[in-house]
Amino acid sequence: MQTIGLIGGMSWESSAAYYEGLNKGVQARLGGLHSAKTVLASVDFAEVTACQQSGDWDRAGAILSEAAQGLEKAGADFILLCATTFHQVYDTVAAAVSVPVIHLADVLAEKCKALGITTVGFLSTAYTMENEFFAQRISDHGLDVNLPDSLHIETIDSIIYNELVFRTVEPGSRRRIATIVDELWDSGAQGVILGASELSLLVRPEDVEVPVLDVITVHVEAALERAFADAE
Repeated sequence: MQTIGLIGGMSWESSAAYYEGLNKGVQARLGGLHSAKTVLASVDFAEVTACQQSGDWDRAGAILSEAAQGLEKAGADFILLCATTFHQVYDTVAAAVSVPVIHLADVLAEKCKALGITTVGFLSTAYTMENEFFAQRISDHGLDVNLPDSLHIETIDSIIYNELVFRTVEPGSRRRIATIVDELWDSGAQGVILGASELSLLVRPEDVEVPVLDVITVHVEAALERAFADAE
């Protein structure tokens, strides 16, 4: 089993879900007392979010690159950047280390294609939805990406940053997100990516009729496949 490096803390709630998913996945494969071999670098969410809000992506890239280098030194065979928005600096982080950094958009696109999805809806933070870096990378795999109506973007962002990063789940927010998912389905999406890791805390498959892909589950599945690749 390879050692999985995690750049977390963005938010720590979603990082905890990554850790839980990886360990449950290893236990399902190996049974008994087996658990995932991981190393974690957890950054200060407030610091990197301030970089995002001020547009100081050079500083954000430096912080996350330093975290990645620490993971490599600690023995990580590959790395996950456990936050969709901060894939804005993926190229900088990937260039800072010699081990692979698994891009979340790539594994999401491959999962969509495996499910026969050619048009996918995408929900995330306002920054990620309003900028093309993530959705475009999914599109580069030959998929059409549908975004929610611009009127919903502020609502989604507020739910993520004012509720979900604090592990608060409001029933009204669940209904609002489910309604937006249904609108994406009506617009032609065959599935919807919950493109902020915290959204998986809010929307459950039974809440909506359209297939949903949460980023944590897909990223974790890809990591487990790589971690066990040499053993199979």
